[in-house]
Amino acid sequence: MLWEEEVPLLRQGYHKELLIKAFENESHGKKVFPPRDCVFQAMRLTPFEEVKVVIIGQDPYFNEHKKLGPEAHGLCFSVMDGIPMPPSLRNIFKEINGSVNKGREPRVNTNLTDWAEQGVLLLNASLTVIEKQPNSHANLGWHELTDNIIETISLKREKVVFMLWGAFAQKKERLIDRSKHLILKTSHPSPLSAHRGFLGSGVFTQCNEFLKRNQIDPIRW
Repeated sequence: MLWEEEVPLLRQGYHKELLIKAFENESHGKKVFPPRDCVFQAMRLTPFEEVKVVIIGQDPYFNEHKKLGPEAHGLCFSVMDGIPMPPSLRNIFKEINGSVNKGREPRVNTNLTDWAEQGVLLLNASLTVIEKQPNSHANLGWHELTDNIIETISLKREKVVFMLWGAFAQKKERLIDRSKHLILKTSHPSPLSAHRGFLGSGVFTQCNEFLKRNQIDPIRW
C-alpha cells in the first residue's frame, strides 16, 4: 500500500492487526463487509500524493443482496453498479445534478470509483462492519487509524477540500489545519437531515471553485 510510507499507523502495520480482528477474532462467524480485499480500496484507488478531496463517512453499508452481493465495496457512500441506490447517495446526486451538473446529463452511476480515481478519498471512519449491525466495529480500532490518515493528509498535503457532512464527520474538524485546507460542513445527506443544510448547499460547486483557484484540476462529479 503506497500510503504506508506516509501514515505512521500504517507504517507500523496497525491496519493488518485490525484486519485480523475484524475478519477472524471479532466476527464470531458472521459476515463482515466490505469483502476483505476491498477494505482498503479507497486508498488503493486514490494515492496519497493525488488526494484533492476527502469525504468522510461513518461506516460501510451493512446489507447484502442475495443475487447482487454486498452493498459495501470500500468507498464511502458508493455501491456497485446494479445495486439499488441508497437514500443518502440519492440526495448526493440530487445536489450534484442541481448544481455542478446543471444543464448536463444527470449523474446516475452509483459506483463512485471514477471520483476516487480523480483524487477524491472516500473514507469511512470504520473500515468494516458486521452484516446487519451498523457501527458494530466502531470500537475495534479503525477510528484511531482513519484519524491518523486524516491528520497526516492535513499535515503533509496542501489545499485539500475536506467535506464534513453531519455531526459525526464534523467531529473530525479538530484533525484538520484550516489555514492550509478548505473545510465544507453541511448536514448529512441522509433523508432525515438532507433538507436541513445539505441540499442547496453548493458544496460540490464550492469544492471545484477552490480547486480551480489553486490551479488544481476540478472534479468531474
